[in-house]
Amino acid sequence: MRYLDEGPASDVPPVVLLHGMLGDLSNWRHTVAALSARRYRVLAPVLPIYDLPLSETSVRALADYLHTFVESVHDGPVALAGNSLGGHVALLFALAYPARTAALVLSGASGIYEVEIGSSTMRRRDRTYIRERAALTFFDPAHATDDLVEEIYAVVNDRTRALRLIRMARAVQAETVTDRLRDVAAPTLLVWGRADVITPPDVAETFARRLPDAELHFIEACGHAPMIERPEAFNACLLDFLARILGIPRRFALSS
Repeated sequence: MRYLDEGPASDVPPVVLLHGMLGDLSNWRHTVAALSARRYRVLAPVLPIYDLPLSETSVRALADYLHTFVESVHDGPVALAGNSLGGHVALLFALAYPARTAALVLSGASGIYEVEIGSSTMRRRDRTYIRERAALTFFDPAHATDDLVEEIYAVVNDRTRALRLIRMARAVQAETVTDRLRDVAAPTLLVWGRADVITPPDVAETFARRLPDAELHFIEACGHAPMIERPEAFNACLLDFLARILGIPRRFALSS
């Protein structure tokens, strides 16, 4: 297992951060810094999207992996924060293991529907096309940097990883949770980019209506990945929610 573990153990559940389909741990760097500064323990696993057997590549398999990960690093409930596919994984985990889920934070989560941006028909060797697809993730296309384009280019031109990416994209569409949201027991924070074109605002509103205990915050001038594009606004919502739901880690409270 590959994962990040930051911040001290404390009297409140750790926060587990889950990246999206083409994401990685760097997506959470601002959030990791903000959480660890408040003395929350932060765990961020690398989801094995490209390592599962092709026949077992699914959102459910990632949720099973997450359960194995949580069991190995912490004895008790955790708070889960997921972006895009990571949010979908968090939802399946919360449904399967309610006693291990203290809180949920969903941002641009799949599980209801996503707008297809070309993952299954991507023109693999056309960097201009890849840049255009990557820019749809953000309100400000400047976030589709040369480095990001090269990372995506490497993935879609690696046959093994590309096949799993396509298989996972199909699983996301097939493994929806719309009709099960009423069974999610954990208090849930929804933090959504108002300009998200992949999981548009009506997806967030559907989550808010169907989840039993949810609050929704929109971030203006922001796309599908608020923790990257508007980290200060995202972290402010996250920290406020965690303080109310989990409490402030005692070490921080005593020293402040």
